Amino acid sequence: ALADRPVAGGTVEALVLEAESLFGPETTVVSAGEIGDNVLAGLRAVDEVAYLRFASVYKEFTGAIDFEREMAALEERQ
Repeated sequence: ALADRPVAGGTVEALVLEAESLFGPETTVVSAGEIGDNVLAGLRAVDEVAYLRFASVYKEFTGAIDFEREMAALEERQ
């Protein structure tokens, strides 16, 4: 999702470390949904284009209307 985006490598590493810290060593099972939601939140804060790229796969967009709806939701959060 971050390919060719102006995001520093350290930022990417920080996102990964943050995700890992949420699910500590005592956590034995983490759902894909928990991971995906965490990744979405991190990407939303860092780069909207990367967020939309990831969301399009994670949320299984099927057309332009899905992108429009997600972009409208991004604007509402700002």
